[in-house]
Amino acid sequence: MTRWTVRMATTSYTVALEPGGRWLELVAWGPPGVEDGPSPLANTGRAHFITEADAAPVEYAPRGLRPFGGADLIVGAAGEARESWWRFDGEESGPGDLRLAFLDEMTGLRAVLCYRAEPGTDVLVRWVEFANTGSATLEFERLDSAGVCVPTGQSGARLTYLTGQWAQEFQRREVCLPAGRLELESRLGVPGHAYVPWLAVQDAADPDGPAWGVSLAWSGSWRIDADIEPSGITRVRAGRLPHPGPLPLEPGERLSTPEVALASSVDGLGGLARVWHSYDRLLTGDRLRRPRKVLYNSWEATEFAVKGASQLELARAAAGIGVELFVVDDGWFVGRDDDTGGLGDWTPEQSSFEGGFGAFVGEVRALGLDFGLWVEPEAVSPKSRLYAEHPDWVYRIDGRPSTLIRNQLLLDLGREDVYEFLRSTLDGLLTEYPISYLKWDMNRPATERGRPGAVDLDGAHVANYHRLLDFLRSNHPDVTVEACSGGGARTDLATIARTDLVWPSDNTGPLDRLGIQEGFLLAHAPHLLSSWVTDSPGVFDPRPRSLRFRFVTAMAGVLGIGADLSRWDAARLGEAAELVALYKEIRDVVHTGDVRLLADAVQYVSGDTVVVLAWNKGNLDGAPLVPGRSARVPLRDLDPSSSYVDRTSGARYSGAHLLHAGLPFDWTLTFDADVVVLERVAVL
Repeated sequence: MTRWTVRMATTSYTVALEPGGRWLELVAWGPPGVEDGPSPLANTGRAHFITEADAAPVEYAPRGLRPFGGADLIVGAAGEARESWWRFDGEESGPGDLRLAFLDEMTGLRAVLCYRAEPGTDVLVRWVEFANTGSATLEFERLDSAGVCVPTGQSGARLTYLTGQWAQEFQRREVCLPAGRLELESRLGVPGHAYVPWLAVQDAADPDGPAWGVSLAWSGSWRIDADIEPSGITRVRAGRLPHPGPLPLEPGERLSTPEVALASSVDGLGGLARVWHSYDRLLTGDRLRRPRKVLYNSWEATEFAVKGASQLELARAAAGIGVELFVVDDGWFVGRDDDTGGLGDWTPEQSSFEGGFGAFVGEVRALGLDFGLWVEPEAVSPKSRLYAEHPDWVYRIDGRPSTLIRNQLLLDLGREDVYEFLRSTLDGLLTEYPISYLKWDMNRPATERGRPGAVDLDGAHVANYHRLLDFLRSNHPDVTVEACSGGGARTDLATIARTDLVWPSDNTGPLDRLGIQEGFLLAHAPHLLSSWVTDSPGVFDPRPRSLRFRFVTAMAGVLGIGADLSRWDAARLGEAAELVALYKEIRDVVHTGDVRLLADAVQYVSGDTVVVLAWNKGNLDGAPLVPGRSARVPLRDLDPSSSYVDRTSGARYSGAHLLHAGLPFDWTLTFDADVVVLERVAVL
């Protein structure tokens, strides 16, 4: 049997060609050497009365080869059965890639299964490249990026996924699936609030055991499903959803699926999270070394009433507490007095700023602050000048009414003229004004996905969205881009590879936010996690929590402030300044350290420095919090024979004490949240 092994940092992935050359099978996936011996995935006669491929740990197969167990590919000539069969057509590997080709001689469909190990990580990236070498149009009803097999046992699989809705994103959920299927998807044209294109798999009988993960790099509609196969293994399929309808591939044309990233860890979900963190940092590259600046966003203070004088008042207060970046949110451009107008007309409302917008930006920067803007490039208001001039630029179906969501329509970004308009508009803003930060929002999904003669509208929109982000990265490399989509509806790997941080939710209520951030950190690294301190009680959470609690919550990622600072008294501003200074001391450790998610705490370790953020949440029943006497938080993965000293109090602990007795917190002193910085100083 012909075999290939792809090696990652501490894991390996071995595949083999089925003896007849009809498909590729997974032999083993895990620590190096796991492939030496009988495959834990092989069908040992447990499945009967189905095809060989339906019982095998197939890497990728069309319907036809795999008619019962769930095919990764459903394709056929137009007007004919969408089934195909293929055989191995040779290896085409290059430096860093494993590429194995299969050919259906009857239809002319050629598929190259592609594998790439990501340097320094335990992530393997997979995708498929198709070519139509035949004479007839082929139609793809389903085109997944990969089929992924996991050796779960007779108890089935424990599946961890992230779900929710607007303002409640990233809620961690688990289901033990002894049989059947779990399917997650979005048909919104974006990954969506309801599910994250991410899934973790464990053996249901071993919740603390090895974990395997799947994360899709696609910014449009998608699907991930997990099946308990007749042979007992768990098979996950992930890919984009063709929209609208079947996706045609003409003779001579080529088509590639989105990349899907695979990760594994013998250290359970926590270890799997750290693999994803290392991959996010690899995607960020050299930009990881740039400090993510403490920002102030004026939205909750002023909403649409953006006037230069009041914005400068907020900027002065922000600079006074150590903020480094001032971001003006919605309402800075012409026609934007409320949410019914202005989108698409990205010209500053000069009359709102004494001396003009340029002078205002200069005054903000004179305070020592960088300057940023909120934009929503893909949206358009029916009352805008842009819509009056180009009503054909929105998604529409002739003769049908358009659906308004949030009083706006969506531009058909797949059109080249729309792309060019947005490219030149963003380029013009960033060239004319010294803007160093863009908060890119998208607040509504696509409806009426029509355009005469167009195919693959979803794919074209996503491609040009990526082109715009790539343009900003190459032509304005000093601009930081925050990805937002009504909160956390666009946190896929393709977006993360092109931006600097993401907004996980519009909900900044601290107790809700802790759950959102815990889920986020299972899938993504803390340097991507934009988090704000807002007023309490706030829009989302009336439950009282101290200013310190809200700051410590936001310190778990990239610290921002969205409260109305004009209403803060001197004592509150002074406390905020101290907490901002503390955050600046620890942010490098938070953003680049190894993360451990603990009970009501998060631990970050970088070199000899350990940072612990902890919260005394009390009962989540809306009642005022009563100070507790003490609590202990056992830390993880420290050196038990070393000594650790609290940087603030000077208290000294052995590593063994911190691991087994726990780090003590006296809630009678700090009441509801605390930050502890420990330094490893010596071996006992």
